[in-house]
Amino acid sequence: MKCIKKKVAEELEAGNIRMNHSCPYHPSHFVGQNCTFCYCPFYPCEDPRFGHFIETGRPDKVWSCEECLFIHRHFLVEFALPKIKERRLQPDDHEGMMEIFHEAVEKLWRPGKAIMVVGATSDAGKSMTVAALGRIMLRKGYLCAPFKSQNMSLNSRVTAKGHEIAMVQMLQAQAMGLTTPDYHMNPILLKPKGNTESQVMVEGKPFGDYDVPGYYNDFVPGPGKEIVKRNVDYLKNRYDYVIMEGAGSPAEINIYDKDIANMRAAELADADCILVVNVEWGGSFAYAIGTVELLPPEDRKRIKGIILNNVRGDPEKMREGADELARRCGLPVMGIIPHADVQLPQEDSEAFRGVKTKGNGSMRIAVVKLPRIANFTDLDPLYTEDTTIVFADCPEDITTADAIVIPGTKNTVDDYKWLVSTGIADAIKSMKGKVPILGICGGYQMMGAEIRDPKGIEGKVPGNYKGLGLFNNISYFEEYDKRIIRDKAELVTGEGEVEGYEIHMGMSDVKEKPLFNITNFGRKGEVEGSFREDEMIYGTYIHGVLDKPAFRKKFLSLVKVRGEKPAEGMQTVDDYDKFVDQNLDKLADVFEKGLDMKAFMKIMGVEE
Repeated sequence: MKCIKKKVAEELEAGNIRMNHSCPYHPSHFVGQNCTFCYCPFYPCEDPRFGHFIETGRPDKVWSCEECLFIHRHFLVEFALPKIKERRLQPDDHEGMMEIFHEAVEKLWRPGKAIMVVGATSDAGKSMTVAALGRIMLRKGYLCAPFKSQNMSLNSRVTAKGHEIAMVQMLQAQAMGLTTPDYHMNPILLKPKGNTESQVMVEGKPFGDYDVPGYYNDFVPGPGKEIVKRNVDYLKNRYDYVIMEGAGSPAEINIYDKDIANMRAAELADADCILVVNVEWGGSFAYAIGTVELLPPEDRKRIKGIILNNVRGDPEKMREGADELARRCGLPVMGIIPHADVQLPQEDSEAFRGVKTKGNGSMRIAVVKLPRIANFTDLDPLYTEDTTIVFADCPEDITTADAIVIPGTKNTVDDYKWLVSTGIADAIKSMKGKVPILGICGGYQMMGAEIRDPKGIEGKVPGNYKGLGLFNNISYFEEYDKRIIRDKAELVTGEGEVEGYEIHMGMSDVKEKPLFNITNFGRKGEVEGSFREDEMIYGTYIHGVLDKPAFRKKFLSLVKVRGEKPAEGMQTVDDYDKFVDQNLDKLADVFEKGLDMKAFMKIMGVEE
């Protein structure tokens, strides 16, 4: 406490510094934050809207407000700092400080407003619409958070505090300028395990496995609704706007009373809704009208406008139809959005459906198209290089490649059995020493000498399996906590650093040279991954290993191109995060141009 008071005294002396760009942690919470009160002069305020008590194992509990954003808003600093100086308050005058705090809360704090983007169909563009609207509001100076009550995806990432949420909510948080996304933004994550069963993650941690009847009959009416309510309320207490995303269609009449991903979530958040329709699919007017008509009257009232999305060609040619749609639905068409030519991570493996190759570069990279492929955004940085990515589903795709990547999977054992049955396993082994081979997470486990599943945790049927034998490692599956952790590391060869995350069942008994030295605070001395440099074989549990240039460039430098010469004028990307951010700006530009901004801001409760 003495340390906090000393720091507060220093901050009061420094005055309103607004953004401290010289700080290595800037911005630690969100883009555009005010850093004046890095140490809060009101600590501990004990207001449950801004923090909570935590157990420490000692008699006294400790007040934690590390997720409070109120103190970092410009309006709060500009209101409170002059009053503190005028009254000549010292950091130890807690009573005087709290008087100003209560004045500030009374005058400046309001719970945030929720809006929800729902889609007339799956793949209507809900995720990108949420990202675009969030970036638009960030540019206007508002603090927003994404929220998807229930997401089904094998494409997930790990938050700074070690919680697992869907990748797309992390992307949306980036669009909204947030640097520390958390589990509140995706409190329920369903990870399909095959057939009709999914692992249910609640607030970033494993909760249980459910089949479809069990999920809708037990989980949803049991803990489900309370989980959604608790988390959306948390975000509304901290942000100006919570921009929610629905799932599939809001008018699924077969599960309507049990659907906590759409209109029930909107009801719990008291959210106005925007209906998005993907014009490229055809039948967009019928989709829109049918969706609105299928909604019960009380839910239909929440729909405040329609966006016609992904229009190829001249958007104005949609105007006449849009006017007739508005007349028939009684709702304004608040945007006609042209197709946005942007490169952003894809939300799910549906992006691979019917796609054999991506890119037209000189390096032919075979990515094994596992049936249960997971965390495939690991591949995205490769698309920015001089590559042609081949989604390999037969041995010929492997034996004609210049490099091979075995990606992550939700089920290592079952996908390894598929690898063997298709002949791809033998094809990979035949390329040993001829081309660079990289395995990530489940792919890394497959590269070992043996995969042990004595209790049938992965394969349902107990058994041990001979692996690809590229490494001497043995991977095994036992009943233990799922590993969910963020990693910072550097190549043991000293060629640069990587940053990513681990999400996996199973562990490996590693008998190879380590690929990385872990550099996380408190974990120095740990090593990770495996490599055989002479044979060009690499494996790691770290998702995102290709995002930073060091390892990506090293791996691609080993490729000996057998096909065409490098494409002229191809521009590679070093800072992949910056590349994504630039594309989020491009996406927002397209939406802002196509939206009726006056109508949009009216829905947001702002009169322009």
